[in-house]
Amino acid sequence: MATAQPVVVSLADLKSGNISFDTLQEAFGPESLGILVVKDVPAEFPRLRHQLLSYASYMGNLSEADFGRLRQMSRNSQTTDESNEALDKFTNEAAKYLVGWSKGREKLKDGGADEYKGSFYANCAFYVDPSLESAKPTEKFPLEEFPEYLAPNSWPPNETLPGFRPTIEQMCSLIIDTAVLVARACDRFAEKEIPGYPSAYLEKTVKSSSTTKARLLHYYPMPEEAMAKGQEEDNWCAVHKDHGCLTGLTSAMFIDELKTDAKVPNFGEKIPDLLPTLEELPGSPDPQAGLWIKDRKGVPVQVKIPRDCIAFQTGEALERITRGKFKAVEHSVRGAYSKGIARNTLAVFTQPNLEDEVDLDQHISFGEFARGIIAKNTV
Repeated sequence: MATAQPVVVSLADLKSGNISFDTLQEAFGPESLGILVVKDVPAEFPRLRHQLLSYASYMGNLSEADFGRLRQMSRNSQTTDESNEALDKFTNEAAKYLVGWSKGREKLKDGGADEYKGSFYANCAFYVDPSLESAKPTEKFPLEEFPEYLAPNSWPPNETLPGFRPTIEQMCSLIIDTAVLVARACDRFAEKEIPGYPSAYLEKTVKSSSTTKARLLHYYPMPEEAMAKGQEEDNWCAVHKDHGCLTGLTSAMFIDELKTDAKVPNFGEKIPDLLPTLEELPGSPDPQAGLWIKDRKGVPVQVKIPRDCIAFQTGEALERITRGKFKAVEHSVRGAYSKGIARNTLAVFTQPNLEDEVDLDQHISFGEFARGIIAKNTV
């Protein structure tokens, strides 16, 4: 199958406004792959990426007993029931698993559960106000009716995953900062090409949103019985479109978990500032593994993101906001048919506030738009 080269721009050109309309059309327009790669990103990005994606394996390999210790239970008094209860504290079913940890809660194309993927969702409301753990409820969107976006974060205690929270907050802030610049470039295009488009609408939306979410993903090594069935198009993540504006993506980190111990090390009573980074493979042993995008003819093509770059994919909210000038993209993730290989990555879904309009003609809010999509995607 084919490999496609995404459009690449520099962070400096985004900052200076030196992105041509032709470049934006090539990246996000009706005939595009719906992806833009930003190079020359801040110097701290590679370190934060390696650190955070290592945490994905650490979290994915926590046992029920480890989750029990998250609730500060002692090893001696802990029971299986207590461990399960503690695990439930970090799995929010009422929020459709869009807060905290989950595994096997997404639907694949056959309707079954995605058992090969674990993820940790974090609200990024801290970007607009460090004191916030979620967007604030409103009269139209109360917590009881929309916990998917309004339930507070479920952070693992620092004594279990030291340094995890500041690492993901720093990484997400860097990615959102870059998304603001991409949004500014999109606004320049939209203000010229779309009659009545509000000035700087997308940039203001991305910069001021308290509903942006981050998802740290750990794709587990595929079991031998799954590999024996042969390759499937989306055995790690079903074909889908994101429903936000711009999705910021890191390149994937592949780890051989047969050779690399991905369990949290025993550090005793002295809690370190950070957990050690894990050894990253140069690439996937299976060249077919990774991100696949359906081109506008419906043909899947593989897209690889350089390790020192940030990619941005289009979402359905962006398509609506730009009245179809920029198109959302269907994509999926394919498993690695190689024993013991895990894949970790981060997606940051920049999304409007719940009451912000995503359809400027029909006056549909993002909250109204998102409700139906969320219901379809969980088991």
